[in-house]
Amino acid sequence: MNTAPSAGDPRWLSDEEQRVWRSYLHATTLLEDSLDRQLQRDAGMPHIYYGLLVQLAEAPRHRLRMTELAKDAKITRSRLSHAIARLEKNGWVRREDCPSDKRGQNACLTDEGYEVLQKAAPGHVSAVREAIFDRLSPEQVRQLGEITRIMAEGLQPDGTGADLPWLR
Repeated sequence: MNTAPSAGDPRWLSDEEQRVWRSYLHATTLLEDSLDRQLQRDAGMPHIYYGLLVQLAEAPRHRLRMTELAKDAKITRSRLSHAIARLEKNGWVRREDCPSDKRGQNACLTDEGYEVLQKAAPGHVSAVREAIFDRLSPEQVRQLGEITRIMAEGLQPDGTGADLPWLR
């Protein structure tokens, strides 16, 4: 009897692949929860807001077009708009019209937002280091970087028509 899968059959995960997949899911879920709790406790913001503040702090003149910020954060424009509204309410970010495109807007990090970020960064870096880098050898860090780069490239195809969060 032929047990080879036919062209329409799914390629099921092997036992080892299933183990790795579940381990990956557990680790990433626990990591995101841990980082989110640390930032909520120490800085009064979720991890996603911290990431947005970091992106703005690293941008020229501490401002980015909203579409670019959504792309960099890998989130939908709707989720970004909600997050920026909350950050504006806190006084950490403001929106400005984009001079090169009257339909576009820039998100700008305020001085207060920069100060909040500077206060939050040491605790966040410590949490990241403790959760990941202090547990891995230098070779494992290199491998993790290579693995996640390959995964991200495969999930973020070039060209139009891709179903990516920031395009929704």
